[in-house]
Amino acid sequence: MRITSCICPVLVCLCFVQRCYGAAHHGSIKVTRNQTKHIEGETEVHHRPKRGWVWNQFFVLEEHMGPDPQYVGKLHSNSDKGDGSVKYILTGEGAGTIFIIDDTTGDIHSTKSLDREQKTHYVLHAQAIDRRTNKPLEPESEFIIKVQDINDNAPKFTDGPYIVTVPEMSEMGTSVLQVTATDADDPTYGNSARVVYSILQGQPYFSVDPKTGVIRTALHNMDREAREHYSVVIQAKDMAGQVGGLSGSTTVNITLTDVNDNPPRFPQKHYQLYVPESAQVGSAVGKIKANDADTGSNADMKYTIINGDGSGVFSISTDKETREGILSLKKPLNYEKKKSYTLNIEGANTHLDFRFSHLGPFKDVTMLKIIVGDVDEPPLFTMPSYVMEVYENAKIGTPVGTVTAQDPDAANSLVRYFIDHNTEEDRYFTIDASTGTIKTAKIFDREETPWYNITVAASEIDNPGLVSHVPVGVRILDVNDNPPELARDYDVVVCENAKPGQVIQTITATDKDNSANGARFHFSLDEGLSLNPNFTLRNNEDNTASILTRRRRYSRTTQDTYYLPVLISDGGVPPLSSSSTLTIRVCACERDGRVRTCHAEAFLSSAGLSTGALIAILLCIVILLAIVVLFITLRRSKKEPLIISEEDVRENVVTYDDEGGGEEDTEAFDITALRNPSAAEELKYRRDVRPEAKPVSRHHLSSSLDSIDVQEFIKQRLAEADLDPSVPPYDSLQTYAYEGHRSEAGSISSLDSTTTHSDQDYNYLGDWGPEFKKLAELYGEIESERTT
Repeated sequence: MRITSCICPVLVCLCFVQRCYGAAHHGSIKVTRNQTKHIEGETEVHHRPKRGWVWNQFFVLEEHMGPDPQYVGKLHSNSDKGDGSVKYILTGEGAGTIFIIDDTTGDIHSTKSLDREQKTHYVLHAQAIDRRTNKPLEPESEFIIKVQDINDNAPKFTDGPYIVTVPEMSEMGTSVLQVTATDADDPTYGNSARVVYSILQGQPYFSVDPKTGVIRTALHNMDREAREHYSVVIQAKDMAGQVGGLSGSTTVNITLTDVNDNPPRFPQKHYQLYVPESAQVGSAVGKIKANDADTGSNADMKYTIINGDGSGVFSISTDKETREGILSLKKPLNYEKKKSYTLNIEGANTHLDFRFSHLGPFKDVTMLKIIVGDVDEPPLFTMPSYVMEVYENAKIGTPVGTVTAQDPDAANSLVRYFIDHNTEEDRYFTIDASTGTIKTAKIFDREETPWYNITVAASEIDNPGLVSHVPVGVRILDVNDNPPELARDYDVVVCENAKPGQVIQTITATDKDNSANGARFHFSLDEGLSLNPNFTLRNNEDNTASILTRRRRYSRTTQDTYYLPVLISDGGVPPLSSSSTLTIRVCACERDGRVRTCHAEAFLSSAGLSTGALIAILLCIVILLAIVVLFITLRRSKKEPLIISEEDVRENVVTYDDEGGGEEDTEAFDITALRNPSAAEELKYRRDVRPEAKPVSRHHLSSSLDSIDVQEFIKQRLAEADLDPSVPPYDSLQTYAYEGHRSEAGSISSLDSTTTHSDQDYNYLGDWGPEFKKLAELYGEIESERTT
């Protein structure tokens, strides 16, 4: 079987020759069967069997637009005798949809227009079978149909349009940008994808490399200040730029960036500025600017005053936003002293590019003449501020001080003074309008307000609108008009067990006057009173005094409060003094001097019982009488029976209201049986009926208790109560109050103690804790009295 195909329509006749003669040319696939060739005059020769299929590639042109299906090639088997017994089958990519085969002749056609840019080739399988038996006549084999490219895609710039910058003044040939165009055609076949670049717009400033697409500068020293923006159009054409090739274009916007290639320049070489003499120090009085054609940081500059007679009066700074020089006043101007100044001002770039230093210098100088204008100025005080002094308690109208102001102008007008009454303090003083003398308008107290701040104004009589002000501070001087006083209210405490000469308090004093009139204090007792037998005072010569005791012991019961008058004097001129009274309380203290209590306590003394103790005793007696009356009333009350009545049919509920009277209630229960286990054997009775047994003597009971085991007795009584059928059908409580034998320890009662005093030392009672403090004090007092 042989397959033939045509590469292009020009070869149609060649395909026809192939089909007629069965010859295999380029682009065809030849298929042969095993056969024996007969030649006249030669004997039959048998050859080695050969493969039935020999395949080459098929080609089909893309973008076929004809009305008929495009012929691709032909399948043919040597077994095909032309009788239609052989059936050709085509399978694989596009079989039946894109590619169809005539199953009788083996002709393959393409039914659709193909695009190589979408799919470059198709893989198919060929098979020849017997139409009658459906058995394969040839083994299945694979072949490829390639889509042959045509120039149907123009080059494209996928990243355009472009925006790029290049520094101005760059060298010729400086690379700006590389552009790249892509062509979707097959680069391996012909020149369909071979692209060349050219420049359509932008000459003579820029050029482009035809092969690489690199754009470069084409001129020397391109100046941004002359032209900043350029629009360059680049074309890409396939077919190596030949006629008939497809092309695409893009735009490249190129901007020249600035470099510092222009020095600053002042528009004028001489300037003149008018500044009034009333201009405030620190204020801006003028502006100056040098022009620079560059932009950004390349145009930044700094202004300086390089010389001139006004360099010490004026200063200049640079405004970074406007790049202007701001001229400010450093010192006040005075037209009467100097009427003009001359300044040389320099403006220089701060960021230099040394590649263009030959274009410099990158600075410029101009001259500025400043004319000082005459202004009618307000009066000028001789001092920027005044401080004056006056004594407290001075009479109204006392002079405090004088302020002075003069007219700085040549006219030297008269000045009028006045006080701005903006605050309350300004109303405490008056001023003479002509002389400027300040006087008091009230009597001052330094201890109330030691300092006053007022504002004095001065204006020209001819021009009252021009006013100047000056602050005046008035210090109030002290006089000794306040006596000293105790620094605080002292809580003075003396212990009952204090010793003579003991310091119980240190006092100090204060004085509202300042240290010159009251820093030295002297303490003493009032000399007009008799000698105090209890306390005395010692002046410590350091503005303090100590309070000391005169005797040994103090008693709260005798006197719990003492009053001590103290006289305090200062060291002022004249000296002042005051008298204060200290209150001294008597308190009970610990041995180490700590105060325990200062309240008076009721206790038994040689004088008798205190009122509080008597009230407590009477209250206890009343309570005891009430208890006795209540007890007798309960004993005499009639007891109710346990069973209320025979008619009470509340399911045999029996009420017991007898609570008993304790061990001493011998009427309700017989205690003998409990105290004497041996006698209980003969006295068996019911607990709910009053017993009638005779009382047993105390001597007999005591002897019985010593011989009977109470534990055995209790167990025996418990067993009898459980087995006795005559006992009531309810639980009963039997109390056995046997307490055992007497203690071998003797009595601790104080009834048998002797009434004479003992020689025993009771100081150890103070170590027993707060519960024994009172006892320790009592025995301590007794011991002290005995010693005395």
